[in-house]
Amino acid sequence: MYGRDPWGGALEINATDSATDDDRSRNLQDFDKAALSRNLDETQQSWLLGPTEQKKKKYVDLGCIIVSRKVFKWTVGCIIAAALIAGFVTLIVKTVPKHRHHNPPPDNYTLALRKALMFFNAQRSGKLPKHNNVSWRGSSALQDGKSDGSTTFKNLVGGYYDAGDAIKFNFPQSFALTMLSWSVIEYPAKYEAAAELTHVKDIIKWGTDYLLKTFNSSADTIDRVVVQVGIGDTSGGPDPNDHYCWVRPEDIDYPRPVTECHSCSDLAAEMAAALASASIVFKDNKVYSQKLVHGARTLFKFAREQRGRYSSGNEASIFYNSTSYWDEFVWGASWLYYATGNTSYLQLATTPGIAKHAGAFWGGPDYGVFSWDNKLFGAQVLLSRLRLFLSPGYPYEEILSTFHNQTSIVMCSFLPFFTSFNRTKGGLIELNHGRPQPLQYVVNAAFLATLYSDYLAAADTPGWYCGPHFYSTDVLREFAQTQIDYILGKNPRKMSYVVGFGNHYPKRVHHRGASVPKNKVKYNCKGGWKWRDSSKPNPNTLVGAMVAGPDKNDGFHDVRTNYNYTEPTLAGNAGLVAALVALSGDKSVGIDKNTIFSAVPPMFPTPPPPPAAWKP
Repeated sequence: MYGRDPWGGALEINATDSATDDDRSRNLQDFDKAALSRNLDETQQSWLLGPTEQKKKKYVDLGCIIVSRKVFKWTVGCIIAAALIAGFVTLIVKTVPKHRHHNPPPDNYTLALRKALMFFNAQRSGKLPKHNNVSWRGSSALQDGKSDGSTTFKNLVGGYYDAGDAIKFNFPQSFALTMLSWSVIEYPAKYEAAAELTHVKDIIKWGTDYLLKTFNSSADTIDRVVVQVGIGDTSGGPDPNDHYCWVRPEDIDYPRPVTECHSCSDLAAEMAAALASASIVFKDNKVYSQKLVHGARTLFKFAREQRGRYSSGNEASIFYNSTSYWDEFVWGASWLYYATGNTSYLQLATTPGIAKHAGAFWGGPDYGVFSWDNKLFGAQVLLSRLRLFLSPGYPYEEILSTFHNQTSIVMCSFLPFFTSFNRTKGGLIELNHGRPQPLQYVVNAAFLATLYSDYLAAADTPGWYCGPHFYSTDVLREFAQTQIDYILGKNPRKMSYVVGFGNHYPKRVHHRGASVPKNKVKYNCKGGWKWRDSSKPNPNTLVGAMVAGPDKNDGFHDVRTNYNYTEPTLAGNAGLVAALVALSGDKSVGIDKNTIFSAVPPMFPTPPPPPAAWKP
């Protein structure tokens, strides 16, 4: 049978197409088995089976980088674990009771230092500040200058009383201020650690403010300087004076003469040293520092132009006689060089002729003994510092090398291996050869020995030679410690010679203010004698006062009228303060190496700038 093809061809219908449904089903099944028996690629499988489950990616895209999924999991896990551990540790730290670590208690030198500084508060003259912290002291001598019609200096209120009397001696007072300033310049960190830096600066300024009143500090040229205020007539005359009268300074009502000098090189040069050294202490206060420098320059010019000893021909020779002014020239010029950087002062300080007159080359029994009278050894140590750290070279090297060698020799003489100075059986070095009032010389030597050992340490020098033998710097510190320990009570009498330190110390100090009670009774000159002659302990404790000291047999008499044993002084206590701060605290905290050189220019000229670029 044929059908018609609509597109123009014959349409044949095959008889085979008429197979039954069962046949068709059987044929399809055979086809399916044949299809499944062959491997299909992924595309074919997707057509037959639809979408399949995707494989996990091996990497994680973090935007900026792509990292392995495994590494990513480990990193996140570690961060979470670390956060949990940190939180756990923080929780433990906050919940466990805290054990506070207290600073170690201050050593004996620091404790004694705090007390020694209080002595200066007790010696203040003038209108006292509210924070003076000495309950039995008050304002005093408010008419100083005005009560003497012959002087041109009408305002001499302030300053410090020298010792157990009420006289203000400029010579030892200036030395005391220089020593305090030197100790602050070298050991500011130790003062800070002892919480005494502000206090000691206040003490220094109280003194320098007064010194500026004792000459025309605004002028460039002067013709006079105040020597002292008050008089210490020891002849026993009836006129009231600061030795005849035994009264509290607050009760002084008699006239106080002013002594002036017109040719006093030693006094003026020492005052210059005091103001110059203090200008370094107060260098951050530029106006005040410059005022001090100007005053120091004026005084030193006067000292050089008007030659003479200040104590010649007046009563100062009884109490503080100056043997020479050449040592003050070296001392004052050295401090002015450090304060100004002007090499003319260094040239003067290193002039061999001046050093010769000062006794640098001829020795003697008192050679190397540093005191309010002889400043040579202190100046030699001070200039050795310059050589150790700046090494200025020509033309200063020869004399600086000599000073350095002489310093080393004197340091050798302090050691117990040598016999330049005797020692008491208790171990106190006899720098004044058995004469009375030895401690003021001992504390100065202790300070210089400790300071020089710190200089060597700062210069990375382990020691120095005494002849063929080499000694460590520790030996110098040990010398200083044994001497200061003796003063603080490690002596045959088991007595501290610093009032208020320890349990056993002098109770009858030769001191008017400490021995006369503050009981609202005003005693006249002779009325106070009963307190002077009393065998009872002083009603007021003069905290921090270092008394004159024992005799050459380690003996001591706690008797008020025996000033050779029981009288303290400004100069003595200043040396004590300097030695104590040098030994106090941590040994590793040494000197301030650079502050003293603040005004000193580079020792060698700056090289010239390079030439301009060549132009054709």
